[in-house]
Amino acid sequence: MQLPARFGKYELQEFLGGGMSHVYRAVDTVIGRAVAVKILTPDAALDSEAKERFLHEARISGAIQHDHIVTIHDYGEEQGLPYIVMEHLRGGDLRDALRKGTAGDVMNRLRIAAEMAAALEYVHSRGVIHRDIKPENVFLEASGRSKLMDFGISKAAGFNLTKAGNTMGTPFYMSPEQVMGVNITPLVDVYSYGIVLYEMFTGERLVTGDSMERLFYAILHENPNPSKLQNAGLPPALCDLIVRCTAKKPEERIQGFGQVRQALAKIIAEPGGGAAAPVTPPAKASSGSSMGLIAAAVVGLVVIGGALYMFLGGKSATPPTPKSSGPAATLAAKGGNMALVPAGEFLFGSSRSPVKLPAFYMDNTEVSNKAYREFASAASHALPDGFAAEAPTLPVTNIGYPDAKEFCAWAGKRLPDEREWEKAARGADGRNYPWGNNETAANANVGNKGPAPVESFESGASPYKLLNMTGNVWEWVDHPHTPSAQAIASFGKLMKPAPTASEPWHYIKGGAFDRTLAEGVTYEWSSVPGRFTSPTIGFRCAMDVPEAK
Repeated sequence: MQLPARFGKYELQEFLGGGMSHVYRAVDTVIGRAVAVKILTPDAALDSEAKERFLHEARISGAIQHDHIVTIHDYGEEQGLPYIVMEHLRGGDLRDALRKGTAGDVMNRLRIAAEMAAALEYVHSRGVIHRDIKPENVFLEASGRSKLMDFGISKAAGFNLTKAGNTMGTPFYMSPEQVMGVNITPLVDVYSYGIVLYEMFTGERLVTGDSMERLFYAILHENPNPSKLQNAGLPPALCDLIVRCTAKKPEERIQGFGQVRQALAKIIAEPGGGAAAPVTPPAKASSGSSMGLIAAAVVGLVVIGGALYMFLGGKSATPPTPKSSGPAATLAAKGGNMALVPAGEFLFGSSRSPVKLPAFYMDNTEVSNKAYREFASAASHALPDGFAAEAPTLPVTNIGYPDAKEFCAWAGKRLPDEREWEKAARGADGRNYPWGNNETAANANVGNKGPAPVESFESGASPYKLLNMTGNVWEWVDHPHTPSAQAIASFGKLMKPAPTASEPWHYIKGGAFDRTLAEGVTYEWSSVPGRFTSPTIGFRCAMDVPEAK
């Protein structure tokens, strides 16, 4: 193909590689976004099974949105060829990083492992089995963040593209079940993930063979050599995790990525990742000096951060007087009382990455009908459709983002951003729900026909005593972003005029009374046009901590 070339609304600019499908760096000419376009080749498109597999990948991938999974913007068929449009990433895959020795030290590899586990935990929660976990399918962005990709042979619940007895996957990373072609469960991904970890931390493949017969024998009968893991200077807990992931019998493996993620979190929390000695990767000589520069940069940032604190926050090195005892734990405020969310680090997102935030206040409850009516009267603002004046304690709903923002401004507050909302909901320890990690539906208003009063469900309060941050009504979050093509298409069926990518979109978080408990996990979100209103969407406000006088 002569480049640049037009392919529907996409201008293909550079061939990036491929086999049965070709991947191009491209530009969406409608919104000017850089993307990667994956197109099934004409020869492969003639193969009905290859075409169905490609379309299956598009359907599976398009339904998945996660920080550590490649985002699918669009898919379809053009000029008789199926295509998938993905976010354009800069960097390289994990295989390339391992080969070049740029995967970093133990802690960096543990971070990548934790991000992979979070992505796979999410995938499995959606009823999808990836079935092809390997270093080539883990992309490392230039920023260092990892992203799982390529769901070409994944298996969704109720979908079976291949017949029983067929083996699917990359041979070096296949589980015994895949070799035998039977009993394909999410635990095949646990096994393949363990094989990848072994390679990440030892620099060697766990199973090898000069023929397919020899390779399959090793998969079925040969166990990992613990001495190689120990000789790599790995902490015992990590060695044990890898051995448990790669057990031949599924029932003897660690039973899911939630447990994997928790095990990794404990290892990461140990000084230096608990390692007895640095991992010796198959690295170039320059990698050590690079890590030294990174370490020096971190030290420099700490020093600069301290200086900025003194300049911007502290203003002087004088110790505080007894009067500066810190902000109050609670705050009586217009539009609803608030609770303090202290400054400090918390575990953010599905990957539970450490993030530091300054102290701020958050409304104890969702904004009630009573409070919104007071605002509407004082500010001559219209009440929303279906406003229930006879139910003052229920959360106000049918509120668009602009209305929520205007209410918060009237109250001397603002809408929380994504990180603030999440910390207020889950605390500092990265819990899945405000009350912890146990799936206790009785702690939240979910699976019901309507909202509950804003001061209900005290048993499900967050660590800062905030109520209904899972369930009851979705809550607007100040997080402008570009929506996916799927989101635009979905809301196009609900709204007139149909939304576009160029108009404001924000997140809503926390789930609602008509959703399942799983949809109210603290790090989950949904992408919504700012002008969209619904009986299931409300909000609460945040506020910066007032400066001490």
